[in-house]
Amino acid sequence: MTALNRRTLLATASAAGAAAVIGPLAASSPARASAPMSGKQAPGFYRYKIGDYEITAINDGVWMPDLAPGLFRNFSVADAQKTLADQFQRTDKMVVPITALMVNTGSRLVLIDTGTAGLFVPTSASFMDNLAAAGFDPKQVDVVLISHFHGDHINGIRTKDGQLAFPNAEVMVPAAEWAHWMDDGKMSATPEAARGNFNNSRRVFSSIANNVTRFEAGKEVAPGITSIAAPGHTPGHTAFAISSGNQSMMTIVDATNNAYLFVRNPEWQVSFDMDGAMAVDTRKRLLDRAAADKMLVAGYHWPFPSAGYITKEGSGYRLNPAAWNPVL
Repeated sequence: MTALNRRTLLATASAAGAAAVIGPLAASSPARASAPMSGKQAPGFYRYKIGDYEITAINDGVWMPDLAPGLFRNFSVADAQKTLADQFQRTDKMVVPITALMVNTGSRLVLIDTGTAGLFVPTSASFMDNLAAAGFDPKQVDVVLISHFHGDHINGIRTKDGQLAFPNAEVMVPAAEWAHWMDDGKMSATPEAARGNFNNSRRVFSSIANNVTRFEAGKEVAPGITSIAAPGHTPGHTAFAISSGNQSMMTIVDATNNAYLFVRNPEWQVSFDMDGAMAVDTRKRLLDRAAADKMLVAGYHWPFPSAGYITKEGSGYRLNPAAWNPVL
């Protein structure tokens, strides 16, 4: 028996390829015309059910910052590279997909976060195209539910030219986020070079401030959707539980960033968690809950379609991606 290894596999494949070419030539079969390369991906949306609710994950592309000093707080680039390599991931970039959720309750369309509106990086500007491909008209959206005020979550409230992207929707935001980012005193106390998020929050919200609904953590903010306090990433960062019938799921939004790093190593801190220690406590609390309840979990920056199950593994956790299901 021939040993099966990489060399014999390559040799077998080469021989099979040669036979496939020689056979048709010998039989004088007509040549097949080559097909042009597509050069692009298919639309990024995926649907699944939670009870009677239909959830659609809608991708806005991906951000890929360099793995460089300054990106992490309490671990090194070398630590990150080893962890990523062990899981067959890129070791030059931190891959950060961006995926929002549309919840169709049967009577209302609730959008959780809005993507970047193409104002973040060029590779994250596909939300509206994917929204349309998924069959949604922005005018149909009843509620835009915001988890926190970072640009990749709120910029899509407006189009690139500054118009409201979801003109008929009620915009709902965490009260603690509003209290922080819209506070002129806090902005004045922040060095000017670090005021970008304060300025961006005003760009998005100032003209609609009187029509923005602010909610407290622990409240039902839409039918079957309850807010969960998840501070650390930002002061009012909020996760959401979604329940219908006897099924439920949780979106933990940015409580983890790249899952291969921060689910596996929940004590690690990324530089854009405002309070790193609090973010760690929140991350572990939410992941413990997900593992104990064996519930479906979504992460805004997890690999598309950004949903899976969490298991405890040593001092960390493992993300078990949900299987692609062709049937709703």
